[in-house]
Amino acid sequence: MNLDHDACYRAIVTRDVRFDGRLYIGVRTTGIYCRPICPARTPKRENVTFYPTAAAAQEAGFRPCLRCRPENSPDLAVWNGTSNTVKRALALIGEGAMDGETVDHLAGQLGVGERHLRRLFQQHLGASPIAIAQTRRILFAKQLIMETRMPMTEIAHAAGFGSIRRFNAVFQALYKRPPGALRRTRQDAHSNVSTVSDIVLPMAYAAPYDWSSMISFLKARAIPGVEWVDRKNRYHRSITLDGCQGTVRVAFDENKKCLRATIRFPRVSSLAFIVSRLRRVFDLTANPTAIDTHLANDSRLTSLIAARPGLRVPGAWDGFELGIRAILGQQISVGAATALAGKLVSQYGKPLDTSLKTEGLSHVFPSAKCLAAADLRSLGMPGTRARALSALSKAVLANPNMFSASQTSDVTLERLKALPGVGDWTSQYILMRAFSEPDAFPAADIGLMRAMATKKGQRPTPAKLLERAEIWRPWRAYAALHLWTSESNTYCMYNKENITDAETLTT
Repeated sequence: MNLDHDACYRAIVTRDVRFDGRLYIGVRTTGIYCRPICPARTPKRENVTFYPTAAAAQEAGFRPCLRCRPENSPDLAVWNGTSNTVKRALALIGEGAMDGETVDHLAGQLGVGERHLRRLFQQHLGASPIAIAQTRRILFAKQLIMETRMPMTEIAHAAGFGSIRRFNAVFQALYKRPPGALRRTRQDAHSNVSTVSDIVLPMAYAAPYDWSSMISFLKARAIPGVEWVDRKNRYHRSITLDGCQGTVRVAFDENKKCLRATIRFPRVSSLAFIVSRLRRVFDLTANPTAIDTHLANDSRLTSLIAARPGLRVPGAWDGFELGIRAILGQQISVGAATALAGKLVSQYGKPLDTSLKTEGLSHVFPSAKCLAAADLRSLGMPGTRARALSALSKAVLANPNMFSASQTSDVTLERLKALPGVGDWTSQYILMRAFSEPDAFPAADIGLMRAMATKKGQRPTPAKLLERAEIWRPWRAYAALHLWTSESNTYCMYNKENITDAETLTT
């Protein structure tokens, strides 16, 4: 992709934070690449080349700067292009799809040819899929070196290196020094970790970030026993991956422009996956400047954008969990749905290991296998809803990739709407939160229709709302969040509405 050299150079001269994560500077005289906010002296215009991603700069032969630390840059690569295929590929790479696998394997998961995938990556990211995966691996390892006291062997394993020998060789070639030398350069006062079992990592975001709205949304929907928000507005949840249990805690650090994730998990090889999932939950790849600027062009949203700059779309830790939660919430209030979800967890969820139990966390969410075999009518809900939960559980059991990023949005919608009790509203809501689809839009939602009512109180029909929302593309999901937030807590009470359509609901 092409970057305007003059515009990019102005950004680094002024150290414009809005460009952090959107471009990287390769300095030919030093062989180093930097972030736009690097505190080092600004290089001469004729000595720099601009790249859309860290991987592109690294593939061009530049090594990461030790001062501005590209590993701590907000990851906005997905916003550099509009390719849905590239977005899905990045999600898969972030969860380890390229660890020990080939580009052909990744292309196969996405249903495209290898050559076509390489062309898309060069067009939108300026680097190959292999370079993207390798750079992410290296920068994640660098972050672990600088932010934790993990042993080098565990860092190599956590970052996806096949061996400690390969790990050492890559760092020697790239940084001109062994990994241990990088650790010795950091200040101990900045270390966040005292033990290997408790890993604390910063997760950068592009400012602004509306943490208040994010944590309020998650708090209202926290599944009892699985999630909770403490008095300091920190988010906690239990997790389970391949039979192993753990917990995570996420706190907001406005001064450092990051969220701080505290991860307790017994298998270090899952760290990168866990961080990737948390970035999805908290929508950390969003470019708020681009989103807010676009949506503010609509006079109906202008004041909402001004009131909530940096509003994000809350994601989901697990697609199946979110799907179950969405169905549970049909035709009842958020509070009632949350209580019902807690009942389901208490009855069918596996208890957390004693060493992991804390205030608010007692279970992990039940698996699809468990719920597929259960008689969910015992939870005290309408039979149609119990059958819908069972159908979703059986579908995921039959197709474990049902909520994988390898599926296109159209395929996902088609498969979801084919299930009994799942219509367009539920499908769009799942797409919005479980797949981080920025243009998902549950047009039949009563809260959205109420927020867009005329001064006389006349609400638009779902069809009219869809037509009205065209101007918000490709970020209709963010428009929906602004409209929901403008409704404050009133949109949580849809059970008071005279609802006849099972899809005009909320969760």
